Amino acid sequence: MKKFFFLFISLLIFSCSSIELTNDYLISSPNTLKLNFEEATKKNWHNLDLERDSVPGMSVERAYQELIKDMKGKKVIVAVIDAGIDTNHEDLNDVIWVNDKEIPNNLIDDDNNGYIDDINGWNFLGESYNETLEMTRIIRDSLINNRRYDSALNNINSKRGVTQRSLDYYNKIVDDYKKSVNDLSNYLGKDDFEQSDVASIKSNDSILLKSKEMITYFNSLNLDLDDLLEGVEYFSDQMNYHYNTSFNGRSIVGDNVYDIKDVSYGNSRVKHSKSSESHGTHVSGIIGGIRNNSIGSNGVNNNLEIMAIRAVPNGDEYDKDIALGIRYAVDNGARIINMSFGKSYSTNPEWVIDAIKYAAKNNVLIVHAAGNETEDLDNNSNENYPNDQYLGKNEFSNNFINVGASTIDFNENIVASFSNFGLNNVDIFAPGYDIYSLMPDNKYDYQSGTSMAAPALTGVASMVLSYFPRLSAAKLKEIILESGIEVNLNVKVSEKGNIPFKSISKTGKLVNAYNALILASRSKRK
Repeated sequence: MKKFFFLFISLLIFSCSSIELTNDYLISSPNTLKLNFEEATKKNWHNLDLERDSVPGMSVERAYQELIKDMKGKKVIVAVIDAGIDTNHEDLNDVIWVNDKEIPNNLIDDDNNGYIDDINGWNFLGESYNETLEMTRIIRDSLINNRRYDSALNNINSKRGVTQRSLDYYNKIVDDYKKSVNDLSNYLGKDDFEQSDVASIKSNDSILLKSKEMITYFNSLNLDLDDLLEGVEYFSDQMNYHYNTSFNGRSIVGDNVYDIKDVSYGNSRVKHSKSSESHGTHVSGIIGGIRNNSIGSNGVNNNLEIMAIRAVPNGDEYDKDIALGIRYAVDNGARIINMSFGKSYSTNPEWVIDAIKYAAKNNVLIVHAAGNETEDLDNNSNENYPNDQYLGKNEFSNNFINVGASTIDFNENIVASFSNFGLNNVDIFAPGYDIYSLMPDNKYDYQSGTSMAAPALTGVASMVLSYFPRLSAAKLKEIILESGIEVNLNVKVSEKGNIPFKSISKTGKLVNAYNALILASRSKRK
């Protein structure tokens, strides 16, 4: 979430058994709603219910309590293609997929699937983590035949300038913050002080008053020096890695990224490389964090196994890794693949397209985050990869869901301010703002993004599939989209102002687990 704060600041500055359900009542959207956050637990809002809790979550808790309380489903394998995952996390370790056909650490490919010792999944990044963006690679590797070479060149030059100014700004803020803390500490005569101490300061010293004002402001935002330093790190990474045409983070891996047949690379170490590599762990926790164990947070589905596929670096993912990651998931039993990543440029989209088609052929659902650029994806200039409508053409598969992010506010602000949208290119919305989930090393925190909305939907889809395992990927997609709650609100979306919610996605709906289970049950009766 805090990375979005950094971005927004810079923008401001620079302008087979199945169940029978006894309840057949579908939840619908009220015309008006008085939000009552006191009745909701903020840490679990995305699992709460619009009717019962007055919170526009996915009705997960209600579904467990009213529809499937005493029923036992079938475990579903869900592949998470992402950054590394803390497979030892206290709230995740019992739901990590284990390849029982492989003998751990014997350096032999026991199951002959092409991957040695892949006990919990596969790490296509090897020992690498920091990476460039795709546009940077297009320039660095002189891919002048790429149809977007000129666009990439202009874009990277513009991004460098904006990012450097943002970095300079944050460095200055850090210096000013440190000075202000020092000024107040000297005045108060102690290093550790509370906001009440700051508020009590009475002085005519203009410098001291300026320091008081600054610290009071940041306290009101619940931000401190660590948050500011995260901002410095964020923009430093962009300058040092993302937009740096002299940097090659892939060299340590040793493969040819432009040869899809070069597959002998990576390793079986799917865990995060450092604590800041938290994305995959957070995503996995939303899907399947262990429920009702009195610690941490509740994932959506308590009947699954998470297959870890490390393929998303600190930078843009490689098309080759994603294509091979999808195929790995399909070949090793995944029924759903969560993909909380995306990029604006793609050098080899055909590899990923073929992999998505391969997943469709093998009855595997793919759930993808729509992106966080506040863009209308129906505009052909706003390219976003991967997708199932290459270059604006018709969908080439029926197993791909693109998910936008919603908030806890059932009003004009229900669409997360960062979320991409599109009547034709975004299918549905799911909770993606201030989502509490797992962080590496048995920690927990809030994060925001369509990266959180996708696993929210993935959790619901896997929940439905657990109780209705005979559903095809196409039918599961149909049920998830049809069962969503229609939202009859005008909403704030980018420069478009207030427009009908139903005009920013194919369905005009929010994902709802309760309704999805009922529709799946009805479908089984036909």
